[in-house]
This record gives sequence, structure tokens and C-alpha cells, in this order.
Amino acid sequence: MGIPSVMALSGGMDSTCLMLHLLREGHEVTAFGFEYGQRHRLELDRAKVNVDRLVSRGFPVSLHIVDLRSAMASLTSALTDHSMDMPMGHYEENDMRLTVVPNRNAVFSALLYAKALSLAGEQQGRAQVALGVHSGDHAIYPDCRPEFYEALEHAFALGNWDAEGVNFVLPYLAFDKATILSDGLASCDVLELDFDEVMASTLTSYQPDEFGRSAGTTGSDVERILAFHDIGRKDPVEYTKPWGDVLEHALFLRRQHQEGQT
Repeated sequence: MGIPSVMALSGGMDSTCLMLHLLREGHEVTAFGFEYGQRHRLELDRAKVNVDRLVSRGFPVSLHIVDLRSAMASLTSALTDHSMDMPMGHYEENDMRLTVVPNRNAVFSALLYAKALSLAGEQQGRAQVALGVHSGDHAIYPDCRPEFYEALEHAFALGNWDAEGVNFVLPYLAFDKATILSDGLASCDVLELDFDEVMASTLTSYQPDEFGRSAGTTGSDVERILAFHDIGRKDPVEYTKPWGDVLEHALFLRRQHQEGQT
């Protein structure tokens, strides 16, 4: 068995692929899902579906839902303030900064690190905190930058006894969304899981309807749609419009973005 691994499982595409990655490497996974007032709270229900599926097949993974609504639901962000308009279109810094939740990953990481410290005390002094931050997040989300986690790991080590056996692991740091999906596909092959079944039980949209469907127009939707297209697959989740329509819209936004960069 690998090193005990503690991770944040949002129920989205990236963190689900990370969970599969850790299981493929032989780690026992302790996942935390955080309820913080996000308007896409349905993502946590999807996380539970996938964890239950994995547990039923004998994989060493558990999920713990942490309720942070009283502390975080009032923070200024389009994700937690349901009266704000959700930015639409391709990920652009000026618009997508509205989806930043102040200090969110620091809060999450502190709790994950505390659990990893506890596990290290029980497991021969070793445990790791695994996070699914990736290259596409760095410009918009400052708490997804590698230097942030280097500083955070140093601060946590200074503030805790017996921290030398706990470290952060960021396997997707240099990946984009398509590479993350490809890694998830490879993990499903090794673990003998149905990739489409697993990915159909994820939620990436920042503005889903009551059934978890979206129109494919938020920045998180567009990134996901393009990632599936780039690896030559159709996204198995249900949209409110046909796949061809949401893909055409995402490709149009990509071309528009690329033209704006030249």
C-alpha cells in the first residue's frame, strides 16, 4: 500500500481524475468534500456517487463532507453570492476573477494538512496532501500557484510537531485539462473502471440546473467541453443542449480567444 493520501474532492472533473490517479498508484485515499455555500453544491452529490461506486468495488477510499457554510458562504465571489451574475464564455482573467473565493484553498489545505498529520501519526510517520491544481489555473487563481503551496507547506511545517513526514503532492501542476482527462482515462484502464460512467458522475459547471445540467456556457463548462473534444471523446454528462451545439459554441469561443491573443 502507498502513502496515505488526503485530498479535496469537489466532485468535478479534475479532482475525480486525481482520486483515480492516487488509487492507481496504490494509495489509500481520504477525501474531503467542502460545502461552502457554492451555488453548484450538487457537485458534492456527484462526488459521493463516485466514491460509493469505488468502495463497492473494494477500493480504499472514503469521503467526509465538511460544512463550512457559516464561515465562507458570505465571502465575495460569484460562486457563493447567488445574486451575482456568473461570468460566461472562455476563461478570461478579468471575468473569471469574479469566481475566486477569497483564501479558499488555504482554508481547505489547512484542514487537509491537519488530517494528514493525524494519519502520519498512525501510519509510520508518512502521509501526503494531494491537490489537483493545474497549469490553467495559475493566472486566474493565485491560490493555485506552486509558490503558494511551497510557502503554505513551509508554514504548516513550522506550526506543527512531527510535520517532517507530511508533504504536498501536485501531480497535475504542469497539466492542462486535456492532459488531466487523459490521465483519468489511463487510470480507469488500470483500475478496470468505465471512464464514461465515472465522468458522467461528475459536475464541472458553475451554474447547473436542479438536475446538474448546464447550457455549456460558463468558463468551467467551456474548458471541460474543449478538453473532451481534445482527447477525441464526447462528454458523457447531460447538457441542456445537444453535444454538437455546446461543442460548436466552445470551439467558437476558443477561436475568438486565440484571435484576441494574436
